[in-house]
Amino acid sequence: MQVPMPLLNQPPDDQVRVFESRDHVLDEEATARLAALVKDADLAAPPVALPDFHQEKNMEAPCSIAVATREFIRPTLSNAAVNCGMALISLDVERPSESAITSFYARIRESMPAEGGSSTRLSGREVMSACIDGSSFATDRFQLDPAELARVEEGGRMDLDPYGGGDAFRRELPALIVQLARLRFGTVGPSNHFIELQRVEEVFEPRIAELLGIRPGQITLQFHAGGGVLTGLVGRMFGRRTDYPRKHRAIMSLAKPAYHLITSRSLSEIRGRRALYFSGSCPPIPRHSREGDRYMLANAAAMNYGFAFRLAVYARLRQIAEQTFGASSELIVDSPHDTLYEEEIAGAPALVHRYKVARSFPASRMSGRGVLEHTGQPVLIPGTSRTSSFLAVAADGAAGSLYSTSHGTGSIIHDFVRRGLSGPNPQGRETLRFRYSGEAPVVVPQFDDRAVDEAMSILVGHGIIRPVARLRPFAVLT
Repeated sequence: MQVPMPLLNQPPDDQVRVFESRDHVLDEEATARLAALVKDADLAAPPVALPDFHQEKNMEAPCSIAVATREFIRPTLSNAAVNCGMALISLDVERPSESAITSFYARIRESMPAEGGSSTRLSGREVMSACIDGSSFATDRFQLDPAELARVEEGGRMDLDPYGGGDAFRRELPALIVQLARLRFGTVGPSNHFIELQRVEEVFEPRIAELLGIRPGQITLQFHAGGGVLTGLVGRMFGRRTDYPRKHRAIMSLAKPAYHLITSRSLSEIRGRRALYFSGSCPPIPRHSREGDRYMLANAAAMNYGFAFRLAVYARLRQIAEQTFGASSELIVDSPHDTLYEEEIAGAPALVHRYKVARSFPASRMSGRGVLEHTGQPVLIPGTSRTSSFLAVAADGAAGSLYSTSHGTGSIIHDFVRRGLSGPNPQGRETLRFRYSGEAPVVVPQFDDRAVDEAMSILVGHGIIRPVARLRPFAVLT
């Protein structure tokens, strides 16, 4: 893969660091919007706009950003629903027949339907276990190998004790939220989420690929799923977000007073919480305060629920793959891309807000994580079901992007096709596309890989990641 010289501005600390190229220049209006959002922020470093940077409707900040602050949590710089993410699974099987693929996706639709119930429904006690124990709950509940948790960010569990502990979260979380979080646990559904069968087309780093469990010609399964209903409900209790669906307004009218006002310990605390969470906006929250601890506790619990949620998806998919293909499977990586973590930036503690970007720690920051301390953190950079995707690992230059990597290249692909820079795939490759409606699958022609390669070239050119393998889709449910 060729790596052209990318463009990068070198901004002062209060301006946006933009990762772009001559053929892919980021939107100036969206850049100005991000700059305005962080104008008065206590930045730890310049905010970062990565190649898939674009503005989505009803969102405060553009997608594909990382912003590090020192003393204030800024909820509008990350998604209200944390721990949306992607996972990659290796399958020990030859490419399945079309009839087997059709059966595979039919079983997924049956057990994880787009609407209504799912095959997994938790008790209220299990909801709290997922929030407190994260991946450990999932390994017990879904009979997963605990050794696989080394491939999940943070091992799939954030410690709640620094922020007040699990008992404090259990006492304050409204019963309504718990009941809603019992339903539809471990589902994917339509939208930009997908379940995609792929083949490893190229391997660029054979040693790293072998350590991760990837080989040329191997069949893989990649999926993109949210963190479950609890994550979005918890996030929306901490201020009024612009993305505020009608159904959530009704829930919040009951849950927010119960969560913030009834649990207040004084009149002054009630006044403070009303100003923060009931003002019609979403102001910054001082990290080193009771409210900062409450926010970080809720964030960590929601992250844990999200890790358990996506591991439930993994458990169900590997079961269906075994039933349909006779395939054994292993988790290569699970990588969230909507997160808030406390990390060290420029030698000091910082709050790193990531919105539609994946954390990418190089090997030097992965001590004690098994093979990952030799490879660096694996990251997934998907294209669309009509292009290839990439498995990569973080490289030593990742500090320049606040240890963050684009979580996809979809907007770049659409832009390249619109501008005539990308066209039909020269090899005539195709993808068999399935829908949750159950209609007959459709054969969709693929595009060339120029757009996804351009995004990779920008990231590789700045030393943020190293490409490990190119993954070629041949079937998808979306």
